[in-house]
Amino acid sequence: GQWARHIGAKLIGVAAGADKCALAKENGYFEVIDRTTENVVERVKAITGGKGVPVAYDSVGKATFETTLACLAPRGFFISFGTTTGAPPPVEAATLQKGGSLYFCRPTLVTYTASRDDLVASANAVFDLVAKGVLKPSIGQRYPLAEAARAHADLEAGRTSGASVLLPG
Repeated sequence: GQWARHIGAKLIGVAAGADKCALAKENGYFEVIDRTTENVVERVKAITGGKGVPVAYDSVGKATFETTLACLAPRGFFISFGTTTGAPPPVEAATLQKGGSLYFCRPTLVTYTASRDDLVASANAVFDLVAKGVLKPSIGQRYPLAEAARAHADLEAGRTSGASVLLPG
């Protein structure tokens, strides 16, 4: 949200519960939908004047796949990058066609940092914005490395916010 706000993008966030929605607003989201009390597709359509969004980033996976797809505008981009609830289902070409000539992408960090130059450029872009105060990292919780399994369970159960840090020793 912080980076998007910096470049002038208006993000619609989806979170679970009032506290997480407030946190998203504090971090630069234009609008936030509480998925525990609101219909995500209806709210996205209302916010966008019935058009849908041009790009949707989905970090959840299987459980949100259909909802995310339904929020897209014609020729929209569906960027699926997480599997918190399991892998998204296979994408049928006809589904993308019928949805309005949609695009589906499943990026991986390995591809975007395949060369040392790409990795350094990406890292420099992030750290430059952190140094300028545009990006303010938020560490929500810390776990001893021995409790990595609990950290993963908390993430899957939605009990985390911000970044989680695993500490050695």
